[in-house]
Amino acid sequence: MKYLVKIIDVKSTDELEGAWSNKDFMELLTRFEYPGAEQLKTTELKEYLFMAISDFEPNEAAAILLHYKFSDVLAEGQIDNLSHEMQRVKVSENYTEIDLHHNLFNINQLLYKAYNGKFPQVKVNIVEFEMKGEHNASDEITKETILKALSYGLSDNNLMKRLLNDQLEGQKSFPEAEGIVWDLQKKGAHDYCITISEKWLTQNDFTKQEYECTVEPFVDENEEG
Repeated sequence: MKYLVKIIDVKSTDELEGAWSNKDFMELLTRFEYPGAEQLKTTELKEYLFMAISDFEPNEAAAILLHYKFSDVLAEGQIDNLSHEMQRVKVSENYTEIDLHHNLFNINQLLYKAYNGKFPQVKVNIVEFEMKGEHNASDEITKETILKALSYGLSDNNLMKRLLNDQLEGQKSFPEAEGIVWDLQKKGAHDYCITISEKWLTQNDFTKQEYECTVEPFVDENEEG
């Protein structure tokens, strides 16, 4: 499928709006042993959570947050290792399970702000763009389709192009796309917005702001029928 792509804006941020709900804050205040959380105003919950977190050792606080988000997918030993590793490494960029990067980022940012920088600062990018299919085709635009289309406007030094070029060119399946793009929103008829770690994509990676491209779907030759 051929597309016309136009990059509208690339914004960097260190915190994602709506990453944590008031319900999350209330539950976490309980887990961090803060008494009387139900008496706080909703506008105070986050501030008091930061104070409650900072009363714990950094690795202990990290473990509590990791348990809250990942107790059903990570073993106790994995959580313990991550709780120590988070203080030294940007785990939301480097952890082997790409699908966990989004929540690892949100956890990291709570810890970064609660401890005034004892944890690494990590940033993500919000990319706004226009993407029109050939003859205004209404094919579903997926995370995989978007990454393939955006890759045409990126420098050859971009990490995604260096590590996943076969996937971007349709020569291999591309399940990683679901974990690389944290959020995809359709803003209009042809307008889209994605949230993506700066590990994979930064404003400086773009060498073109407007271009045409052809996205090649992956076809599994071993698939019957």
